[in-house]
Amino acid sequence: MGNNDLRYLKSLARQYPTVASAATEIVNLQAILSLPKGTEHFITDIHGEYDQFQHIIKNGSGAIKRKIEEEFANAISVAEKKAIATLIYYPEQKIEQILKTEENIDDWYKVTLYRLIHICKSASSKYTRSKVRKAIPKNFAYVIEELLTGRPDMSDQEAYYNEIIHSVIHTGTATELIIAFCNLIRRLVVDHLHVVGDIFDRGPYANLVMDTLIEHHSVDIQWGNHDVSWMGAAAGNRALICNVIRISAKYGNLNLLEDSYGINLVPLARLAMNRYDKDPCACFKLDYRENEYDVRDAMLDEKMHKAITIMQFKLEGQLIKRHPEFQMQDRLLLDKIQIEKGVIVLDGKEYPLRDTNFPTVDWSDPYRLSAEEEDVIDRLTTAFLNCEKLQKHVRFLFTKGSLYNVYNGNLLYHGCVPLNEDGSFTKVNIYGKEYSGRALYDALENYARKGYYSIDPEEKRKGRDILWFIWSNKNSPVFGKAKMTTFERYFIADKATHAEPKNPYYSLLENEEIVNRILFEFGLSGEESHIVNGHIPIEAKKGESPVKCNGKLLIIDGGFSKAYQPKTGIAGYTLIYNSYGLMLAAHEPFESVEKAVQEGSDIVSHTILVQHVGMRKTVKDTDDGKIMQDNIRDLEELLLAYREGTIVENM
Repeated sequence: MGNNDLRYLKSLARQYPTVASAATEIVNLQAILSLPKGTEHFITDIHGEYDQFQHIIKNGSGAIKRKIEEEFANAISVAEKKAIATLIYYPEQKIEQILKTEENIDDWYKVTLYRLIHICKSASSKYTRSKVRKAIPKNFAYVIEELLTGRPDMSDQEAYYNEIIHSVIHTGTATELIIAFCNLIRRLVVDHLHVVGDIFDRGPYANLVMDTLIEHHSVDIQWGNHDVSWMGAAAGNRALICNVIRISAKYGNLNLLEDSYGINLVPLARLAMNRYDKDPCACFKLDYRENEYDVRDAMLDEKMHKAITIMQFKLEGQLIKRHPEFQMQDRLLLDKIQIEKGVIVLDGKEYPLRDTNFPTVDWSDPYRLSAEEEDVIDRLTTAFLNCEKLQKHVRFLFTKGSLYNVYNGNLLYHGCVPLNEDGSFTKVNIYGKEYSGRALYDALENYARKGYYSIDPEEKRKGRDILWFIWSNKNSPVFGKAKMTTFERYFIADKATHAEPKNPYYSLLENEEIVNRILFEFGLSGEESHIVNGHIPIEAKKGESPVKCNGKLLIIDGGFSKAYQPKTGIAGYTLIYNSYGLMLAAHEPFESVEKAVQEGSDIVSHTILVQHVGMRKTVKDTDDGKIMQDNIRDLEELLLAYREGTIVENM
């Protein structure tokens, strides 16, 4: 035994000081390895749609309903099963409704508690008692544990068990206990949540989604391009600050910045009124939702929309000039405008401009901010950097997030692996060094983290600029298009100029050799490995399938965002991976929490893929299981050292 091995075992001996303690832990870990693997839940492209997101989280994409069906089958009616499901999703609201209508509330409490105990016992059966105990709400720890472990079918315990329930009702705590059981069931039915990118933009409540994720018991996030935009803004990238405000303005969501994050937009509003007061801003109409936006704000918001967009184009131009290695010179467009003719020249062709009012642009130096714009962006940058809530949310994205994740044999990422036409990995120059495949992801993520955390000013600046690269560059894994035609969509009527050709990755998704090569690049192989992919909406109403390459690759963006639903025809895909295999579901739009509680309406979901594993997966087959097996081997070495006298027990 080497010195390092002995040193490690002595360190381990401090945690397990005797033969008995080490042996007990081995027994514990070996037993855990035989339990069924926990259920994983995959969602993507939430885009601020809090109500739909919350409902899918609460129902586990149908996992709660399946659990109820498994436990009760024909023993209770469909209406009763629907009622118990709604109760588990929204216990506070449902109980409030029940209290108004139920004549014999004590009987309802009793029946409901017995049913919830039954479901909870089943949901907890795949976990150790220790893990379940940690999940139980502390204020009801004793009661819930006794109800879950008791045996009312045995005469010695029947009276004791029933008296607990009777006393809970008698003391007026039945409502709180039911809520605790509902929360525990949801916690146990889904063990881990994967968010495969794009929490922010378009929808109005990304802040509430983030608050929910921060409170979630077990979650990881793969950054989407819209998340990276907000991360860069929070890090102080001025172009991305403009981008975040521009998209918020476009979708009528400036309240998210002003009210939810406390970002002061008054300086921008003042600039907009000073410089665009008489401008109709016809190209900057808002894509707001009926009944969710105060149309009285539209005129000012459109002017702010235009003001921040022009600032964004200027600041992006500065970035492009500073980094010729980004190869984005084709996105330098302000200097291609011939303002006296009202046209822009692209690839030798003239296009009329839909809007020729550029009061802040100096045509001798079009990418320079005016003094007024400089003042506005300085104030906005300070506001973003000092916004406590935004910084909390972005720190969580950095802590729990990454550009990709390899988890229990599956590869998760938001956009694409940049490929050449022949399917080879694209080589990308990042600050003088070429990267491709997995190494490209790792390099970009490393710089992104420096952009937020580094104390070295130069490294921080390079990292901030890379966050913008990740948002919009053709070689960014989370963008995956040849160019971002934001300018063209605002100012040029010819839709041919709006095209954003996709990376060859998207035309090669059915090529099994290439999909296997991508999996291998990230350390995976075998029939049970999959790529789980977000970012590109699947147009289900045109017959497009999210299942690619014989089920090896699953694109689960299907239209969570209401802005996408007319195009996709559905309201998103989600994926469940439990010990039996994979289930992919398509969801119809969610109406409202109120309707769900009042009428028991649920999201209508259609299971479109079921892939069963050859043998039921256990903890032993998971990443955590591999760590446990390593721990067992270390503990066995420690036991041997105790028995040989190499290490002395501390009795």
